[in-house]
Amino acid sequence: MSAVEVMRLPLAVDLGGFVSLLRRLNVPFRVSEESGEQVLWVPSPQLAEEVRTLYQRFPEGDPDFALATEPVRRSPGFVGQLRASWMTAAVLLVTLVVAAVTLLGNNLATLHWLTFQEFQVEGDYAVFTPLMESLAAGQWWRLFTPMLIHFGWLHLAMNGMWYWELGRRIEYRQGGPMLLVLSLGFGLVSNVVQFSVSGASLFGGLSGVLYGLLGHCWIFQLLAPTPAFRLPRGVVAMMLIWLLICLSGVIDLLGFGSIANGAHIGGLVAGCATGLIGGLLARRG
Repeated sequence: MSAVEVMRLPLAVDLGGFVSLLRRLNVPFRVSEESGEQVLWVPSPQLAEEVRTLYQRFPEGDPDFALATEPVRRSPGFVGQLRASWMTAAVLLVTLVVAAVTLLGNNLATLHWLTFQEFQVEGDYAVFTPLMESLAAGQWWRLFTPMLIHFGWLHLAMNGMWYWELGRRIEYRQGGPMLLVLSLGFGLVSNVVQFSVSGASLFGGLSGVLYGLLGHCWIFQLLAPTPAFRLPRGVVAMMLIWLLICLSGVIDLLGFGSIANGAHIGGLVAGCATGLIGGLLARRG
């Protein structure tokens, strides 16, 4: 990279505290020794100016760096949040439209177009068309659209809330297109795994995608820490505990409906894999 000189200091000056501060802030830099001086370098002129200002304020480093260096700014309004998270909002909007069109899974006339397998109701039974027949007919969208189907307001509200929370983090750190690619990829994996586990059945929801986004943020953060992926304490543990509870069958026994455990596990494994790849690439970069 083309390095920009930030400042030159005598060798007697202890830069240890300030260097630790830069590392904790994830600032790319290097220090070299030239002509009896230590020279601090960064990749860009703009960053160089910011680092100079930071050194003027905290030459010895600062244990409360997050508070000390956080600029005072107004919290963006709702419109501002939508602009900053337009892809997250777009996915949620499509999900809401599908919920309205399918009447939260009660309108079978529209629901059958979005399920993993096409089906027809004959009496009290749903007769499913083999998946390969639907794909051969060009209905490839069925591999993804179950992620948009929700059964009930609580199902929709919980999934929507978590997608807004996790999706915005990934969009902020890696961009809207990457969030879309990850969402579709996790949706595909979770749908295929759920189908392989449950066979012909009705299933849907963003929960498989959510576990994918969670796994992505979790592993990425372990390998290449970034403020965007720093989840509140206990979130990962809570989601994993909930996954174990669902796997135990307690939810089914209590009569709260069937849980798509295959989708959850498939999404989580896929998310951990992408988080591993993304974290390693970011760490190398």
